Amino acid sequence: MRLLLPLALAIGLLLPTTALHAAAPPAPRSLNGELQGAPWRLDVPTRWNGELVMLAHGYEPVGVPRATPMAAADSTQALLDAGYAVAQSAYSSQGWAVADAVADMERLRQHTLAELKQVRRTWMLGFSMGGAVTVASLEQHPQAYDGGISLCGANLPGEALAEDLLTTLVAFDYFFPKADGLPAGGLVSREAAALPQMALYQGIAAALATRPAAAAQLATRLQVAPDALAGVISLHALVLHELAQRAAGMPAGNLGTVYSGFGDDAAFNAGVQRLQASAAGQAYVRERLALSGTLLKPLVIQFNHDDPTIVPRMQAVYPQQAARAGSAAKLRVLPLAGEGHCGFSGAQVLDALKAAAAR
Repeated sequence: MRLLLPLALAIGLLLPTTALHAAAPPAPRSLNGELQGAPWRLDVPTRWNGELVMLAHGYEPVGVPRATPMAAADSTQALLDAGYAVAQSAYSSQGWAVADAVADMERLRQHTLAELKQVRRTWMLGFSMGGAVTVASLEQHPQAYDGGISLCGANLPGEALAEDLLTTLVAFDYFFPKADGLPAGGLVSREAAALPQMALYQGIAAALATRPAAAAQLATRLQVAPDALAGVISLHALVLHELAQRAAGMPAGNLGTVYSGFGDDAAFNAGVQRLQASAAGQAYVRERLALSGTLLKPLVIQFNHDDPTIVPRMQAVYPQQAARAGSAAKLRVLPLAGEGHCGFSGAQVLDALKAAAAR
């Protein structure tokens, strides 16, 4: 034992100090602040893998109170536990803020890269409206990302979205004209835009209950379960009127639209309200909310089972665009997962991210 002790001490003197006293891993970090009116946060885990996820949240109605500092999205912890740093913006405006959000996320990305000096790969991941932010960011800033993931995303160009929303409102007004509790001018009127959201929902729900057969016809055409129909219609009214306010004019019209799938299509087309889009409204959605389908980096898209908000007709739009643009090889649509709107588990979010990394 007396012979072994000096030998052990001698060996210890030859070993680097890190072998005797392993360096403690860096502590997790959480930073927050504001960039040009957009609150943001950055979370870095203890064992950071060198990769950054820019996380884009979904639609936030105008006027909803915001937490200070910005609260983390539900999926943040799962990403941190897997080793990713996560940066997210609350956006500089509320509502259908896709154009603002794209600029806010790009500004935050550049700010984050100044904070994190050794980012190996950067991903864009968005939910719902944030899915549209993700797709638009990949199209507009392909050099900034290694790929993107749109989950339960509203991956529609602004013009297509506005036309879809308008269809919902004029169809409701056709089947339920002058409904009690709703403006005589219908859901497309300025009076409807001024109604509180709960009053709008209650008026729609009450009207649907008066004509179950018409409500069922409308639900089938809109690809929505009957029990979710009132909520979907009120949401479409909220978003379309918010878009019209943002664009300073109605962003869609239907003067030349020939509708189908509403039962007696001849009667529907003869009786449905016709509106003309404003030049300013159309210009806004065509220019500020444009999607081309052109992809230079991999994009993964995934939707949920029985999503009343992003229904099958909406889900098909961007894959068709990408195919027309010759970008089908850059796009992968994963099988449906989870239930409802954005009903993804943390594990499913990570699986979608890994699918993008494998492209």
